[in-house]
Amino acid sequence: MQRKILLLEDNLQLSDTIKQFLEHHQYEVIVAYDGYSAKNLIYEKHIDLMLLDINVPYQNGFDLLEDIRKSGDVTPAIFITSLHSVENLTKGFSVGCDDYIRKPFALRELLVRIESHLKKQFGIRENKIILWDELVYYPKEFQLTKNNQVIPLKTKETKLLNLFLENPNQLLDYQKIFDVLWDYGEEPSSGSLRTYIKTIRNIIGKEYIQTVKNIGYRFVS
Repeated sequence: MQRKILLLEDNLQLSDTIKQFLEHHQYEVIVAYDGYSAKNLIYEKHIDLMLLDINVPYQNGFDLLEDIRKSGDVTPAIFITSLHSVENLTKGFSVGCDDYIRKPFALRELLVRIESHLKKQFGIRENKIILWDELVYYPKEFQLTKNNQVIPLKTKETKLLNLFLENPNQLLDYQKIFDVLWDYGEEPSSGSLRTYIKTIRNIIGKEYIQTVKNIGYRFVS
C-alpha cells in the first residue's frame, strides 16, 4: 500500500512538479490548492504526511495546522514556504509542524525529509516505538512492554508485531508474512498465523489489525 501525502500548494506548476516527483518515488499524492479544501481532505481521508504551503487562499497554512492539531490529529506535517524569517519559522513549530523547508528547495531534500518523518510516524524515539495505552516496543530487543512490564511473546509473535510496525498502513499478503515468520525449511501454517494474529490483537486492540479476505492483513495507525 502506498503512503498518502497531502500536498497543499497553490502554485500549480510547483504543485504538479512535486506531485510527479513523489509519485515517481511510489507515493500517492492528494493535491489541494486552498486551506479549506485541504482541511476537508484531511478529515475525509487517511493521510500519512502533510506538505503545507502557508500563503494559500481561504485559510493559511498556520491556521490550518493549528486547527488540525487542536482536533487531536498528529499526522506529520512539513511546511514548504517562501517565508524565510525566524519569526515565521518559530510560528510554524509553535502551531505543530514537524519540519519547515524554505523555498526554493531541492526535490531530493524534500524526499529525504519526508522519508525521515514517516519513519517516526509511530513515535520512534531513542530506539523505542511508543504505541498507546502505555505500550512501548523496543525494536533492537524485540521486546514489548506495558507500564514498564514485559509482555511475553513467542518468537513468531514478536516477528509478526515487528513486521506490522515496520509497515504501517500497508497490506501484507500471506506470502510476505510467511517469508518473515518461518525460516527456510519450515512449513508455514495458516492456522498458526491466525493464532499469532489473535494474540497480537488481544494486546494492541482488534481494530488495529485489519483482515483483507483471502489476501492478508494490514496494521492500521
